[in-house]
Amino acid sequence: MVIEFTKYHGLGNDFILIDNRASSEPMLTPEGAVRLCHRNFGVGADGAIFALPGQEGADYTMRIFNSDGSEPEMCGNGIRCLARFLAELEGEEGQSAAERSYRVHTLAGVMTPQLRPDGQVTVDMGQPRLLAAEIPTTLGAAGEKVVDTSLEVAGQSWAVTCVSMGNPHCITFVGDVSAVPLETIGPQFERHSAFPKRTNTEFIEVVRSDYLKMRVWERGAGATLACGTGACASLVAGALTGRCSRRATVELPGGCLEIEWSEADGRVYMTGPAQRVFKGKISGEF
Repeated sequence: MVIEFTKYHGLGNDFILIDNRASSEPMLTPEGAVRLCHRNFGVGADGAIFALPGQEGADYTMRIFNSDGSEPEMCGNGIRCLARFLAELEGEEGQSAAERSYRVHTLAGVMTPQLRPDGQVTVDMGQPRLLAAEIPTTLGAAGEKVVDTSLEVAGQSWAVTCVSMGNPHCITFVGDVSAVPLETIGPQFERHSAFPKRTNTEFIEVVRSDYLKMRVWERGAGATLACGTGACASLVAGALTGRCSRRATVELPGGCLEIEWSEADGRVYMTGPAQRVFKGKISGEF
């Protein structure tokens, strides 16, 4: 099997983009995606993204398999990369693609990324979901918000706020994000019994009301350089707890995202880069 692909990254969160428009199902199995994403024996990536035909009136459909083979509902950095990839497939790269937008069907609903003249991509991420049952988490009653709620992890009590951006996030605010033992504690948050579908976990340091520092342990991918949905969820958590404003810069290990939780429509808007790394072909059993 020969697979043509394009490698993209959004702030170092890297993906293998595959033109899958000829079929409504991903051309790879989750196991095949694991092999393709392996950094020693494959191309190497945090996930494989498939551009499929649109559904329910959308222009395209996005499916993604993480590097461990799991399938997340959405990926913020990934959908920005997909927008650039779609412009490439349509022959609209460069200035001709400026301000081009797409309606993209995902497992979290329809998202709308828009290419900007400055090279950035802005994505309407929709309204955050804040009730325990929506996240989902067993912390608190199903119809209540989970805000600064105590969670025991690794023998320590953490005050966590839970937000869904179509996928689950557990956010905790710390004094110094660089001091968090991410590789040790991240997996314990991800697979905590309070999260029946596992969770992404963000550790946030509030520098100013309009500037946050973030480190993330992603469900199914581990420690990554950036997480777009995590940055959105973290700003929402900061606003809910009075720690930050509704518009802020979120600094991740791979760079910065601009996030706004609009008071006008309650939707979250994410702006950041997406960059092509290289194109290639790989053959093998996938």
